Amino acid sequence: MTRRHDPDNDLSDDVSAFRQALEAAGVRRIQTNQANTGKPRPAIVDKSVRRQAAVESQTLNTTGRTSDGRVEAVRPSEYLAFSVPDLPWRTFRQLKRGKTGWQAGLDLHGYTLEEARIELESFLHDASARAMRCVMVVHGKARGGMADFPVLKSHTNAWLREWPGVLAFCSATDADGGTGALYVLLRKPGRGQD
Repeated sequence: MTRRHDPDNDLSDDVSAFRQALEAAGVRRIQTNQANTGKPRPAIVDKSVRRQAAVESQTLNTTGRTSDGRVEAVRPSEYLAFSVPDLPWRTFRQLKRGKTGWQAGLDLHGYTLEEARIELESFLHDASARAMRCVMVVHGKARGGMADFPVLKSHTNAWLREWPGVLAFCSATDADGGTGALYVLLRKPGRGQD
């Protein structure tokens, strides 16, 4: 009768020997399984603070900066891009390539049109107050209600074009949501924003 070789048993012996050697050398096990890329993490904006600010601004001023009127319908997969005329082309190119790091994000999924408008205005006010340069807005690509076009995407496209603090925006790279999200480049504080 021949004896069979069990590779799993050899592997576990090798692994435990390797771990013992590392422990003897003073190597410690890492606490997290996430890489430190050196980039700052996007700030997590507390929704309750933004919501409270939106409610307060709504009671003080019944009309927002963004329109509620009809907007141009866009296709779900349409790439969106906008910039003010005097924005340097290199800055806009960096934004389009996803090379401008965003510092905070807003996800509009699940909001009604009016709630989304209020959240977006509050988010942009908050980002400007914190002197953020670039933020991300996730609008999704789903068709809304009776419409045969993505309602939030179409309205977000119109609202951001009207916002005085927005220098540029474009659809995100595939890694950040593709045509369901936007990178938004904001004006530096104190520069032409009322």
